[in-house]
Amino acid sequence: MKALPLLAALLALSLPVSAQDLPDLGGRTIVAVTENAYTPLNFADPETGEGVGLEYDLFNEIARRLNAEVDWQLASWDVMIQAVRDGQFDVGMDGITINAEREEQIDFSDSYLTSQQLMLVRADEERFADAESFAADADLLVGAQPGTTNFYVAIYSVLDGNEANPRVKLFETFGASVQALAAGDVDTVLMDQTSADGYIGANPGAFKVVGDPLGTEDFGFIFTPGSDLVEPVNAALAAIKADGTLAALEQKWFYDYNAAQ
Repeated sequence: MKALPLLAALLALSLPVSAQDLPDLGGRTIVAVTENAYTPLNFADPETGEGVGLEYDLFNEIARRLNAEVDWQLASWDVMIQAVRDGQFDVGMDGITINAEREEQIDFSDSYLTSQQLMLVRADEERFADAESFAADADLLVGAQPGTTNFYVAIYSVLDGNEANPRVKLFETFGASVQALAAGDVDTVLMDQTSADGYIGANPGAFKVVGDPLGTEDFGFIFTPGSDLVEPVNAALAAIKADGTLAALEQKWFYDYNAAQ
């Protein structure tokens, strides 16, 4: 009989994460912030105006499993990290790359998505075919949102490392930089694979990707330093990965959504 508790413990350890008990937040309301400008991770539904996307679905599912509610708020990218750091919001998300500099300011969840930076161009672009040929033509411009991974990859992996390079045209939102690309005001915008797929799918015949990937990045949710939400969110995220829910959400937003556009 003494062996039964040990056997039960071993069986529990052998269960997938999704089958184990998750923390119960007792109906707590989590104030979450995003920008609604990063298709297909977060954006406003053009028909309803409602915020939708993979990050919405994923964090709503995390909250459901933790017995919590989500109060969704909006903020621009340029203030989001500081606002979460100051405790104005509990959690933030906007395709935020996990890196050492940001980890000094806020806490990150585990990665929920790994992606690569690509060069999105107009579908009829023939003047350059990769980062090297883009950099060689001083007349070509890249659109970027300041302070983002896209901006820094453009500066350090495509251009000359000068953050004041006039060939980088800055925009307040990521969506505005893509609109500038479509209008011919800039010649490329760097973005992760998922967003590139989203824009190509939503605008048939308007865009394409050129060149090789310019690096790999992991996205995470951000939290106020010392937040007690990091551990339960990571536990729920692990369960969602283990039982196939995250894969289903990726299918929904990266493939089915694009196909429907």
